Amino acid sequence: MADDDGKWERGLIEKLAVAALKEQQRARRWGIFWKLLGFAYLTVIILLAVDWKGAGERKTGKHTALVEVSGLIAPGTDSSAEKIATSLQAAFKDKNTQGVVMRINSPGGSPVQAQTIYDEMRRLRKKHPEIPLYAVIEDVCASGGYYVAVAADRIYVAKSSILGSIGVRMDSFGVTGLMERLGIERRLLTAGENKGMLDPFLPLEESHRQYALALMGEIHQQFIGAVREGRGKRLKETPDMFSGLIWSGAKGVELGLADAFGSLDYVAREVIKAENIVDFTQKENLAEKFARRFGAGVAGAVLELGARSGSTLR
Repeated sequence: MADDDGKWERGLIEKLAVAALKEQQRARRWGIFWKLLGFAYLTVIILLAVDWKGAGERKTGKHTALVEVSGLIAPGTDSSAEKIATSLQAAFKDKNTQGVVMRINSPGGSPVQAQTIYDEMRRLRKKHPEIPLYAVIEDVCASGGYYVAVAADRIYVAKSSILGSIGVRMDSFGVTGLMERLGIERRLLTAGENKGMLDPFLPLEESHRQYALALMGEIHQQFIGAVREGRGKRLKETPDMFSGLIWSGAKGVELGLADAFGSLDYVAREVIKAENIVDFTQKENLAEKFARRFGAGVAGAVLELGARSGSTLR
């Protein structure tokens, strides 16, 4: 009987020891987690302070204001109409801005976003007639990128820059033949006879094709109108100018699609006469990038800790 009591006591002590050890492990994990969270919070505060201080130090004295249009022009990107418009407004509003340069390196994107930027450039230029607005094209300024550029007073390029592509495209695909070979039947119900127009899983109807072409033609004419308005008499129109072709910077100057050769530094120094360049481009700063990435990491850590804690409570 004494032996049974001894075994029971030893078993109880072992269970209590294991439970205490598991509790210590959980406490240690959460302790590490909260320390990391506190460190991350402090880091974000420091980065925000550095960004704020840096911005304040940069924006002193007479300067050339820079706004970057880089990559795809679309909602949610660094070159969205919202971010570019905000950048332009800040650049024109600054009392020390002697001129604004839009440095463009973009293959294009949304015609709506490009037109919105174009309209805002024209509005700000009219509101601030004393501040010139120039576009500097780097590697590529095509389609929507060029739509934006033509709103500037002058366009500067490198001889080997690529510009133009004054046209509109609509991408799709068709897999009806493949579906038939695989024995797949497409079942689509619509309220409205044209609601399924351009569905890639259905044969393309001629009436839908003609409608899409007419729609693109209308947008194309808006693009052409913006180019003619922006470039004016400088434009030397040719039969294929608005066909969607692209040209080198050298050819672009010859055709009046651009005005002269020059880089950002050249325009700031020789044209605007304000060599100090201040970047007004609205981008995700270091703190925002850190917070976004750390946020994803924290979520993963919480899930992992929860899973581990759950497993030890069983």
